[in-house]
Amino acid sequence: MNNAEVKTDQETRQDVSTYYGEVLQSKDDLATNACCDPGMMLPAWRKTLSEIHPEITDRFYGCGSPIPFAIEGKTVLDLGCGTGRDSFLISKLVGPHGKVIGVDMTEAQIAVANRHLEHQMQVFGYDKPNVEFRLGFIEDLAVLGIENESVDVVVSNCVINLSPEKEAVFREIFRVLKPGGELYFSDIFAGRRIPSELRRDPLLRGECLAGAMYIGDFRRMLANLGCLDYRIARSSPLEIFNPEVMERIGMVDFQNMTVRAFKLPMEDRCENYGQVAYYLGTVAECPHAFPLDDHHLFTTGLPVPICGNTADMLSKTRYATHFRTVGDSRVHYGLFHCAEPGASQSQEKPSLGCC
Repeated sequence: MNNAEVKTDQETRQDVSTYYGEVLQSKDDLATNACCDPGMMLPAWRKTLSEIHPEITDRFYGCGSPIPFAIEGKTVLDLGCGTGRDSFLISKLVGPHGKVIGVDMTEAQIAVANRHLEHQMQVFGYDKPNVEFRLGFIEDLAVLGIENESVDVVVSNCVINLSPEKEAVFREIFRVLKPGGELYFSDIFAGRRIPSELRRDPLLRGECLAGAMYIGDFRRMLANLGCLDYRIARSSPLEIFNPEVMERIGMVDFQNMTVRAFKLPMEDRCENYGQVAYYLGTVAECPHAFPLDDHHLFTTGLPVPICGNTADMLSKTRYATHFRTVGDSRVHYGLFHCAEPGASQSQEKPSLGCC
């Protein structure tokens, strides 16, 4: 490979900006089904989506529904907000006393979001905007004035794969999150490392395939940044129906995943301290059961044995008021017999044990 074949980060960003600012004018212009929305969408959220301007929703290119629970009054950062579909939906959920910051590097996308900002606030009945959009790079949030430990939740919807500097993105995420804050994002992941010649392909990059993270590298990256346990909320195989794209990159298996991680000191394995958690049924969107991840479903009032990491996720975050956690870490009983942190154990119904 000669130097002329290697794209700089700036050239990669320009390819992505051109693709999303000029090539794509609506979801109908996508070449694959990678940027779709297969995730959970509650009826109340769908009602709010119906109140969002069609120009915003028509130019939505996410791959999931990383809409967090229990965020009223919180500050939420939306990385790669595009025209603002998720940002506006979240602005309704955080309420007039909450705040949403949307960041995107494509000027044409931000222009659409700002064009409809006042209208959306009127529709939601807000006296003043609780959402703002900033033009810039998700790899350098300090330039945009986002301070250390100033954000409760960071969300992103099929955008981090587009970044040429993913470690910088995650480093910034954990910098701006408050202690106990949550990262909750959807993206495309790969079962192997993408060949270098395909990573340079503008079409494959724009379609969220060429920049997909190999799940093993993602795990190591988070560990290097101090995050030793992340959880997979949802995961499903991605099928590529475009024959041309399949011919180019069909050797790679892709997964559409929604991941959550917390800014907490964690152990790198699920350790057993004999702790138990009771879900109180008080999260408005989840009156009967709370899904922490793809193998932890907390039924209201039912005791669930949990590992030390899970105990901290429930008791040292904004979820603390919604759970009663019994026990502490003074007595250790060894490991739970479970998968490593971050490993998916998808089942029709999540198990009631850890992990």
